[in-house]
Amino acid sequence: MKLGFWTRISLRTVALAYIFVLLVVPLGIILMRTFEHGIGAFFDSISTPAAISAFNLTMQIVAITVPVNVIFGVIVALALVRGRFPGRNLLQGVVDLPMATSPVVVGVSLILLWGAHGWFGGLDSHGLKIIFNLPGMVIATIFVTLPFVVREVEPVLHEIGDDQEQAAATLGASGWQTFWRITLPAIRWGLTYGIVLTVARALGEFGAVIMVSTGLPGKSQTLTLLVNGRYVNDHNTFGAYCAATLLMGIALVVLLLMTLLERKRGTAK
Repeated sequence: MKLGFWTRISLRTVALAYIFVLLVVPLGIILMRTFEHGIGAFFDSISTPAAISAFNLTMQIVAITVPVNVIFGVIVALALVRGRFPGRNLLQGVVDLPMATSPVVVGVSLILLWGAHGWFGGLDSHGLKIIFNLPGMVIATIFVTLPFVVREVEPVLHEIGDDQEQAAATLGASGWQTFWRITLPAIRWGLTYGIVLTVARALGEFGAVIMVSTGLPGKSQTLTLLVNGRYVNDHNTFGAYCAATLLMGIALVVLLLMTLLERKRGTAK
């Protein structure tokens, strides 16, 4: 369908106005409030012990979540594309479950499973505290970021087929050699893009994490929880804006990395 000149202009204007109102204006206000007292005040706010602890905890969760989901995601993607087994459709649904489930529901479910009175609550008596501790926050983040690597790698595996893998097996290559020299190079862009998406979601996760965290500053408070804690509990709006700007800065770096990877992937094709 060919659109007229004024129709195209109208659609572009509406789209730009929509983005401006919902994205540019709120972010602009946050940046304005963040730097209204100068850049020195901003650095002072994000260099407090609570902010440094929140940053370190966030990076720690990301550092654990990403490798786990990379290994799990590649295995599941290979199973879904190359395998034919009972329950395959069920596994497809399970992979998409985090997309359709509220993060708060995920947090409540983890409490019912791993809490003091949950199915696996007996671990508390053995000194292994899951809920309201780092392991619970990691499990919650792993769950909500589970689909990204799978869904980025799966279409690439469909696209490349298995001809080269079968040829390698015919020539005597082991399963590991085939994966390392044939499969992994072929899926590298999809895998890398899935990793970046996983990092982005892990950095910004709030709903699931807040349910399984005490939210105490310096102990179990991520950057997203720090923003919430400063704004809601401490009524420190300036500190909340500074923490939000720090989180936005990290997210911006991830977004730029995603854009560069997408361009490289397009060039590689």
